[in-house]
Amino acid sequence: MTIQSVIVEDEFSAREALKSYLTKYCPQVQVIGEAENAREAVALLHELRPQLVFLDVEMPFGNAFDVLDGCKDIYFETIFVTAYSQYSLRALNQSAAYYLLKPIDIEELIVSVNKVQQHIAENEMFNRNKIILENYQEPRLRKQQVILPTLEGFEVVKMEEIIRLQGNGNFTDIYLSNKTKKMVCRFLKHFEEILPLPFVRVHKSHIINTDFVKSYHKNSGGYATLADGTEIEISPNYKETFLQAFG
Repeated sequence: MTIQSVIVEDEFSAREALKSYLTKYCPQVQVIGEAENAREAVALLHELRPQLVFLDVEMPFGNAFDVLDGCKDIYFETIFVTAYSQYSLRALNQSAAYYLLKPIDIEELIVSVNKVQQHIAENEMFNRNKIILENYQEPRLRKQQVILPTLEGFEVVKMEEIIRLQGNGNFTDIYLSNKTKKMVCRFLKHFEEILPLPFVRVHKSHIINTDFVKSYHKNSGGYATLADGTEIEISPNYKETFLQAFG
C-alpha cells in the first residue's frame, strides 16, 4: 500500500531529513510534493490531494491552523511536526492528533505512519483536522472539544459536558452531564496534562470539572459534592490546588 504524502516545512534541511527517514524506515510513504510556507501549502494540497500531510506547526505566512482553514474542503490525514509548545501540544492531544516533536524520533515517526496507514486501509474517515481547527478558532476553553479514543473508535465531546474523570487501570472513565459514561483508552495522567482549568486533579484517581462543584466539606478529610450528586474525596496532596480554583 502506497501513501501519497506532502511535506510542509519551511526549513530545507528538515524536509530533506524527513524524506530520508521516510525512504529508509517508511517505504510505503511516497512524497509527491513539498511546500515551505502556509500560503504555498494550501495551493499545493488542493492541486495534489494527498492522503497524508506532514505539517509543520509554525512557518512563514501563517501556521498549521491557517493551512487547515484553507483546506476545509478537502480531506487528508495529518501528522503535525512541532517544536515543543504547551499550547500546540495540548490542542493536538485534545484532538487525538498525531504529532512529532523536533528533532524527529524515528520510532515515533514509524508509529505515526503505521496508525495513518491503518486508518486509510480501514477507510476511517474521521476528520480530526476539523476538530483541531474548530478548537483553535474557539477562544472559550469550555466550548472546545476533546476527541476521546474508545474501544469502538472515537467520540467527540465538549469540555463543558465533562463532569469528572476517574482512573480505571489502563483506562479512564469519563462522566458526562447527559448522565452517560465513556471508557477511554488513556491513563488519567493524560487528561491531567491536556485539560485546562476548570479541570483540577483532586485525587490519584479523580479529576473534576470545578464548574460542577456544588459544595465542599472539610470533615472526613475533605470532599466535594458535584452536580450529579457524586461525592469525591479531596486528597491532602491536591487540596491547595482545588481551593485555588475557587480563589
